[in-house]
Amino acid sequence: MRQRRTGSTAKWVGVLLLAAMLVGAGCTPPGAKEAPQGQSGDTAKAKTIVVGLQAEPTALDPAQVSDYNSSRATMEMYDSLLRFKDGSTELEAGLAETYNISDDGLAYTLNLRKNVKFHDGTPFNADAVIFNIERQIDDKHPYHDTGTFGYAEFTFGKVAKVEKKDDYTVVLTLKEKYAPFLANLAMHAAAMVSPEAIKKYGKDIAKNPVGTGPFKFVSWNPGVEIVVEKNPDYWRGAPKVDRIVYRPVLEDQTRLTELEAGSLDFIVNIPPDEVGRLKQDQRFTVADQPGMHIWYLVMNTQKPPFNDVRVRQAANHAVNRKAIVDNILKGTGVLAENYIPPVLWSYDTSVKAYDYDPEKAKALLQQAGVKLPLKVDFWVPSSGSGMQQPTAMAAAIQADLQKVGIEANIQTFEWGTYLDKVFAKNPADVAPLHEMSWVGDNGDPDNFLYILNSGLQWPGNGFNEAFLKDDALDKILVEAQQSNDRAKRSQLYQQAQKMVMADAPWVPIDHETQIVAMNKKITGFVLHPTGVFRFDNVDVQP
Repeated sequence: MRQRRTGSTAKWVGVLLLAAMLVGAGCTPPGAKEAPQGQSGDTAKAKTIVVGLQAEPTALDPAQVSDYNSSRATMEMYDSLLRFKDGSTELEAGLAETYNISDDGLAYTLNLRKNVKFHDGTPFNADAVIFNIERQIDDKHPYHDTGTFGYAEFTFGKVAKVEKKDDYTVVLTLKEKYAPFLANLAMHAAAMVSPEAIKKYGKDIAKNPVGTGPFKFVSWNPGVEIVVEKNPDYWRGAPKVDRIVYRPVLEDQTRLTELEAGSLDFIVNIPPDEVGRLKQDQRFTVADQPGMHIWYLVMNTQKPPFNDVRVRQAANHAVNRKAIVDNILKGTGVLAENYIPPVLWSYDTSVKAYDYDPEKAKALLQQAGVKLPLKVDFWVPSSGSGMQQPTAMAAAIQADLQKVGIEANIQTFEWGTYLDKVFAKNPADVAPLHEMSWVGDNGDPDNFLYILNSGLQWPGNGFNEAFLKDDALDKILVEAQQSNDRAKRSQLYQQAQKMVMADAPWVPIDHETQIVAMNKKITGFVLHPTGVFRFDNVDVQP
C-alpha cells in the first residue's frame, strides 16, 4: 500500500563473490549447481530462485515499507508478532506464541517465543518489542529519526503504552478499544527489527536489514538485485531453498522474455495478452488468486476544481472503466464497483460505481461552473506495486477525460520518486490527478475504508492521498474500530461504503487478480491475499 548490503564478517565473503558471479552469468536457474570457494560444482548444489519484481524496492526496513516490491523483497527476512496463515488472513502464532486480552478490551498481553535470535546474534525478547514499537510511535525515542514510518499511526497509533512484565512477556495498553488490533500485529509494520542493528546503522537500517525470519540479508546492488540466503537456525525450520535473488525488471515484456530464457525463475505482472499462452507452456506454472486489491484514479479533494464533489462525480462518469478492464487488462482484473474488494467481509453489493455517461459528466461540470477546457496535471508511475498497466491505463483515462473537456497533462515518474510526490503532507504539493493501487494488509475493511479515506489518515499519518475530509464518515469509521461485534461493524462499514461513493474521491477501476508465473521446478508456492511472497516452504526439484 504500498516503499543492501550485508555485514562485513569474513563468513559472508564467499557468498558475496558468488552473488557477483551470478550477475555476470545472468543468474542461475532453479537447482543449478554452483561451486562455493574450495568446492567443485560436483560436490556443491545450491537451490536459487531468481524473482523478477516490477520495480526497485524503496526500503528493506519493514517499518518503512509501503509498497509491494519492497514488502516482497523484505518480509522473508522478518517475523511479526502474530502471523497470517499461509494462503489466508486468519491469524496464528508468530513471535508471540500466545496472547490474552483484558475484559475491558484495552490490554493485550503477549507471551513471546523464547530462544529466538536476530540474524546478528542478538536475542529477541520483550525489550526488542518495546524498542520496535516505541521507535515508531514515540517522537522522543532516540531512534525515531531512523526512518519515516507511514504505517505507524495505523498499526500502533492506538497504543498508549508498552510495558515489560518479564523478559518474554509484554503488555500493550490501548487508548481505546480497537477491533483490528490483533490483525495489525501480523502486518509488516509489526515485524521485529534487531535493536542493535538499528543502533549500529541508524538511518541506513533501510539498507541493512536484520530480522529473525527464514532468510538473511546478503547484499543490495541498487538497480540490479537484492540477495538473501536461508537462515539455517530459523525457529520454524530452515527453508529448503538456499538463496533468493530479487531483480527489478521494469518492463513487463522484458520480465516475461527473461523467464522464458531462464534468467528469471519467477515473475509478476505478466502482460495480459500472454497469460493464456503461458498457461499452456509445460515449462511453467501460472498461479492466480483474487486479490485484496483496488486500482484507482485519485482526485485531490483539497485542490480546485476537485474540491467540488460535482467535479469529482463528473470525472467518475467520464471514465470508461469497463473498456479499460476489457481492452487493457484482459481478464487480469475484475471491474470495481466499490471502494473495497469483494473478498472482504462487509462488502455491500448494493453500492455501485458511477456509470459511464460522458453527457452526465459534462452536465455536472457545467453545474459546477467549470470553465472548459479544464487543464490539470496527471501524475503517473512508469511501473510500480500493483499498478498493472499504469501508462496504458493513464492514456485511456486521459482520452476519456478529454471527451468531456478535461485536458489531463500526463507526467511520468519512477516509482520511488512517485511515492514521495503523491504522499506529500501538504495537499498543495500534490497534483489534481494521480494513479494509485492498494492491497489490503490485514483482511479487515478498516484497512481500506479508514486508512484510505479518514480525515485522520492524511499522508504523514496514513494513506488518504485524496485528502478527503468528511466528519460524518470519520465518526462512523472510528465507531466501527471500537466495536468487537462483527455484525455491527459490518453494518457501519456498509454505511461507510455508501458515503465514500457519494464523496467520490476516486474513480475505482478494478481489483487485480494476483498472477505469477514460475519455472515448473519450483514447488510448494502458495499465493497470499496480502500479496507478499513466502518461500519458506518452497522447494526446487532437480
